[in-house]
Amino acid sequence: MTPKIIIYTDGAALGNPGPGGYGVVMLYGDKRKEISDGYKLTTNNRMELLAVIVALEHLKRENLEVTIYSDSQYVVNSVEKKWVFGWVKKGFKGKKNEDLWRRYLLVHEKHKIKMVWVKGHAGLKENERCDELSVIAANSHHKHRDVWYEENAGRE
Repeated sequence: MTPKIIIYTDGAALGNPGPGGYGVVMLYGDKRKEISDGYKLTTNNRMELLAVIVALEHLKRENLEVTIYSDSQYVVNSVEKKWVFGWVKKGFKGKKNEDLWRRYLLVHEKHKIKMVWVKGHAGLKENERCDELSVIAANSHHKHRDVWYEENAGRE
């Protein structure tokens, strides 16, 4: 039997672009892990996508059944409707966040992933917790630089 992992993710940017952060809640049986981090200058879509990537990168085994709940239609539709795979064939021409999508694709191939869109701020406990974690991270004093975004924002 393949282990099943449930992941909730959210991202935030205060100003968009502005300070940002992501939040993740990972559930496996009775185990729970929360992850968050903040960035000095980024966008909401980058943080939404980074939350998914970081969660998948934290998985220690491969070939897991993973269900990811996100309130980002950008992220969910890009994967579930297979848009990102078309972007690869076109060299990501005209697409934003190429660096993160390429990073996502590296972890995507290691698991059986299903993305599920959930309405944000609708009272779903774990989604609300991810939102809380992402906003705390965006407001923290210890934020990283989103170097790729800072260097490429005007060229996307």
